[in-house]
This record gives sequence, structure tokens and C-alpha cells, in this order.
Amino acid sequence: MKSIVLAGGCFWGLEEYMSRIRGVLETRVGYANGITENPTYEEVCTNTTGHAEACLVKFDENIISLEDLLNRFWKVIDPTLSNRQGPDIGSQYRTGIYFIDEADLPIIMKTFEEQKEKYEKPIVTEIEPLKVFYDAEDYHQKYLKKNPGGYCHINLDD
Repeated sequence: MKSIVLAGGCFWGLEEYMSRIRGVLETRVGYANGITENPTYEEVCTNTTGHAEACLVKFDENIISLEDLLNRFWKVIDPTLSNRQGPDIGSQYRTGIYFIDEADLPIIMKTFEEQKEKYEKPIVTEIEPLKVFYDAEDYHQKYLKKNPGGYCHINLDD
């Protein structure tokens, strides 16, 4: 089993989208790569913590490769937007790929280079080692499973 942390705007939709992919075994939303220890949602929304809303994705490489998983991620974000996705605006809504295993970097960069060919504007998606990840509050976990009519900026039918 492998893990990676992905930030793609509001974490509710990204978690639900990832959870539907065959080979994804577990998803958990939280706050990644900021400076505040164990922040609350309210603190993250102040744009002072440096954290991105993110989703920890654990997957079985025998079923889905990292490259295939990342290609699906790229498909549901606009990597040229800085600090926003859909109608959500703020640094916590930036896009990012935060890797746990340094050996994943060549695959991440391969998909990044492929994405650059698709856009005229520069890609601003962060690609960094995962520094910290704090679980979001319980009510955020599996939010769209608990609230099927809840807000989501991602097309989940994709």
C-alpha cells in the first residue's frame, strides 16, 4: 500500500472523488504543509496557518498506479489557478501534491510535465515533500457520504 497527499480545493469533493477510484483503499481529509500545529478548520480559513485543505490517499499499487491516480487528480483541478478552485478562494484551496516517498518524485514530475503541455498559463500546483498532515475534524471526514447533497466543486460523475 502507498500513500500520497493531494490538495485540490475544498477537500470534501476531492476525498469523495478519490474514494470512488478502484484501488483506493482509504481516504482522510486534513490540513497539510502549514506552520500551525494541529490547526482547526476555523484557523485554516483565516489564511494565516499556511495549511492547504488536503486528502491523504492510501492506494494499492497492484490495482492503480501512482501515475494513473495522479492523472485522475490532474483531471479534476485547474492547476493554473493560484489559491482557488471553483468558487473557493484562499490559500487553503491551493493545489498541491505532497509526497511521502521520495521515490515517487520522478512519476509526479512526469505527470507535471505532461500537464504543462495542456495549458498556456503556468502550472502553480505545489509539488513538495509532505512536511505535516493533521486530520481535519470528524465532521469533515467522508463529508459527502454523510451529506450527499453537500457542496462540491468537482464533477463526481467523471
